[in-house]
Amino acid sequence: MVQPTRNAPPRNFAHRALRALSFQRSWFKKLTKAVWILLLSFVVVTPLFFYVVSINLFGLFGGMPSLRAIENPTNDLSSEVISADGVSLGRYFRYNRSQVSYEQLSPALVQTLLDSEDRRFRDHSGIDARAYLRIILGALTFTYQGGGSTLTQQLGKNLYTLELDGPAADLGKLPQRLIQKTKELIIAIQIERNYTKDEILTMYLNTVEFGSNAYGIKVASETYFNKPPSMLTWQEAAVLIGMCQNPSYFNPHFYAERSLKKRNEVLHKVMEYGHISRVTYDSLKALPLGLNYSVQNQNKGMATYFRNVIQRELNKWCTEHGYDLRDAGLKIYTTIDSRLQRDAEDAVANHMATLQQQFNREWRQRGLNPWVDPRTGQEIKGYLDAKIKRTDAYRNLVKRYGADSDSVGILLRAKKPMTIFTYRGERDTLFSSMDSLAYYNRFLQTGLLSMDPRTGAIKAWVGGISHKYFKYDHVRQGTRQPGSTFKPFVYGTAIEAGYSPCQEFADISPTIRLPDGSTWTPPNSSGSQGSGEMVTMRRAMALSLNSITAQVMQKVTPQNVVSFAQRLGITSKLDAVPALCLGTSDVTLYEMVAAYCSFVNLGIYTQPYYITRIEDKNGNVLENFTPKTRQVMDELTAYKMIYMLRGGVEEAGGTSEGLSYDLKDNNEIGGKTGTTDNASDGWYMGITHNLVTGVWVGGDERNIHFPSWSFGSGTRTARPIWDKYMTLVYRDRNDGYDKGPFRRPSQKLDTELDCGQYSASAEGEETF
Repeated sequence: MVQPTRNAPPRNFAHRALRALSFQRSWFKKLTKAVWILLLSFVVVTPLFFYVVSINLFGLFGGMPSLRAIENPTNDLSSEVISADGVSLGRYFRYNRSQVSYEQLSPALVQTLLDSEDRRFRDHSGIDARAYLRIILGALTFTYQGGGSTLTQQLGKNLYTLELDGPAADLGKLPQRLIQKTKELIIAIQIERNYTKDEILTMYLNTVEFGSNAYGIKVASETYFNKPPSMLTWQEAAVLIGMCQNPSYFNPHFYAERSLKKRNEVLHKVMEYGHISRVTYDSLKALPLGLNYSVQNQNKGMATYFRNVIQRELNKWCTEHGYDLRDAGLKIYTTIDSRLQRDAEDAVANHMATLQQQFNREWRQRGLNPWVDPRTGQEIKGYLDAKIKRTDAYRNLVKRYGADSDSVGILLRAKKPMTIFTYRGERDTLFSSMDSLAYYNRFLQTGLLSMDPRTGAIKAWVGGISHKYFKYDHVRQGTRQPGSTFKPFVYGTAIEAGYSPCQEFADISPTIRLPDGSTWTPPNSSGSQGSGEMVTMRRAMALSLNSITAQVMQKVTPQNVVSFAQRLGITSKLDAVPALCLGTSDVTLYEMVAAYCSFVNLGIYTQPYYITRIEDKNGNVLENFTPKTRQVMDELTAYKMIYMLRGGVEEAGGTSEGLSYDLKDNNEIGGKTGTTDNASDGWYMGITHNLVTGVWVGGDERNIHFPSWSFGSGTRTARPIWDKYMTLVYRDRNDGYDKGPFRRPSQKLDTELDCGQYSASAEGEETF
């Protein structure tokens, strides 16, 4: 046997090398095979898994939104009330959300959203593979690399609730998360197939919650900055986009420091991606938040009483047509002009604050509260004790303790923290229920309605002094005695019967026998039975002489006056009695304004209307509304009544003579004051060629009286509001309501209307 030499390699070296090489090749083949198996499994199993999840195979994974639902997503949208000049007056909502289009988004807002939330949004198809790779690498290296959800995926989560309601719901967190994410990806792909990038981005911003009852970018922009999304700046956009991750945590109103820090982080991203410069970033991050915060609700915004009153009609319309007003996203277009509405609200607030101060001072000087018996002039005893029993606070205490329990009275007088209304803003104080009742019963209320007589369109509606604290509407809900503002119906009946505005009557109060055998002799406001001088009907109405109005009523009869008023739109019950000539039957301000419009519109009554059309959320017109009209008197009668009403302004001593010179200059105006004899109501009806406006002032209840009849006269309480309102209207050159003459009738007058000039002084304001 030959022995190997000492320097020869071992016999098995080559063998071992061959075995190692063979093992490496075998391992590589197995690895390659495994990779291919995994890859093929991924290619085959992943689509299959996506498919079985999408169809919810055997009900294992929970339902998915249908393709139709994805193609036509729905979400709760507030219905919006819009003025005639395109201004949002307010919304009806379950969730305060309103849509905008892509064109209504500021470029800064769009870019800030993309830089902060999804930089590759325009490049991916709903799934950002690079983001998922980043997450995987972050998990392997134990470093958080940010989320991987695209805007499209987040939109899917905003639109649809993806719950696991099948057997998969019992699996562990990891399988549940896998299924949930799969559903998100499926929906994201479907959304990308059905919508453009601009549409997806807009839908996302329309569905995000921003806290403070603000859903969607439009409401958020209005809530935090009081501006539309189209006007958002870089720093404002950064505040709102920063809230998308956690609207409560980054709410700028409640957590300003957090919000400011988050805003600057978002702005830094915008700078990093080159959309603002370093200089711009440095200047923007130094700015304060600059909030103009106001949470929207039915008590805020313009025309609050109007929106509340028409809501009942809108709910009825929605029920008949299969909509829910609070989430259907309807657009309700109205006749209200936001400029006139603002003028009306400003005029009311300005005058009522001053009047209330005078009212309180006068009663304090008398040592009385304003709830007095007009017959005795004494305060009504037990007034508050009786009224508290009609409140929820009293009923709840009685339910808990019993009507005879001392606890009821004690707790009604127990003071507690309360926020109250004042003309200088809300104020926190300590009030008991009795304190609150006494405080609020001292406030005077008002109503103002302004209407275009040519179209019947209501242009301004103010139902009270504060909708948050006083819900009752004094335009359409409240009925009160109109006093002397009813007199034009008496004189209108006479004009229609052939009397002339220039016909003279002796200023002597008649004695009228009543059906019960008693007599009635109405005095003038001075208390006298008349001066005995001869006065034309025009001047009698201008001076509001009760003596001559009662004589005319005798001649035309109460029943004919009732018939005339009803033709002109008075629907409240009118008592056909002699005293009706002084306005003793209750009517609404709404009825009175519409009736006076019949004079200005030359005998055509136009039913007041305030909704022009209703559109669905996509802008499709669901219904158009047009006013109903009818001829209620001939043109000559109507024009003669305009001449009569102008007498209040033009006759010496007329009850409208004291209007501002600027209003009367180069203008034709008519007006009529009214005051109830128990000093609880003051009225003013003012007419111009294109606006008829009525104003009422008084207490919420009839037992609330003015300190004196002269204090409560329409001249002092209601007319100044009309004066201030019309002054503001004429200052706005863009609202289309300018000065001018009344429209003349097409039919020629028998005689020229010219009753001459009088210089005699007035006996004073009217009664009733």
